Amino acid sequence: MVTLALEGLGASYARRTVLSGVTTPVMEAGSLTAVIGPNAAGKSTLFKRIAGLIKGQGTVRLSGATQGPKAICYMPQDTGANAVLTVYESVLLAAKQGGGWRVDESELQSIDGILAALRIEDLAFRGLGELSGGQRQLVALAQALVRRPQVLLMDEPTSALDLHRQMDVLGFVAKLAKREGMIVLIALHDLNHALHYCENTIVIAGGVMRASGPSHEVITPAMLRDIYRVEARIEPCSRGRAQVIVDGALA
Repeated sequence: MVTLALEGLGASYARRTVLSGVTTPVMEAGSLTAVIGPNAAGKSTLFKRIAGLIKGQGTVRLSGATQGPKAICYMPQDTGANAVLTVYESVLLAAKQGGGWRVDESELQSIDGILAALRIEDLAFRGLGELSGGQRQLVALAQALVRRPQVLLMDEPTSALDLHRQMDVLGFVAKLAKREGMIVLIALHDLNHALHYCENTIVIAGGVMRASGPSHEVITPAMLRDIYRVEARIEPCSRGRAQVIVDGALA
């Protein structure tokens, strides 16, 4: 079984420390963990550090995973899409990353299945430059999922989607993670999505981890006052879940 744990993780840009001392409990296969916090808190830096895109202090302990470029996949906020490619070509290119260029039938079936699951199969032969921001976000998710990573880092993956599509995508990723035994970390601004879809939550603020644990224990009125400077309530809703009700911003 794949597990992931962070021990004293940190990173600096030039001489400025932007992330330090992030230590987490062990994250297990099939789990979704929300990473929340204000803008410029260090969430994207944390993901880049886990993915090995930047160097820094501490250790990323990934156990039980197949070694290679597909073990950890980072889906950034800005996908930097190559407008020359079609959607299908871009997903195929992602599937072949780190491997040979021969394409077999199973890979084509996998691409078709992911495009259908995300309901973007009608975009397959459109150029990336023709797409809306939300459509590009769905294509970026397809590019990540087709690689079948064992750890998926998603940096605000639904920010350009309407509410229905946000719920659709997060529900799909949650089911896929459990079925494939994938560990998923998702940077989110919508705390209700964190409560509904993520078993655990990590709070990052000012480049340090302020809390970590089960989402319903981490997302509290006290945390919202301290980190987000808002007065809010946590109220029960359907299916035993909870929701954040914001009463107002603190001065």
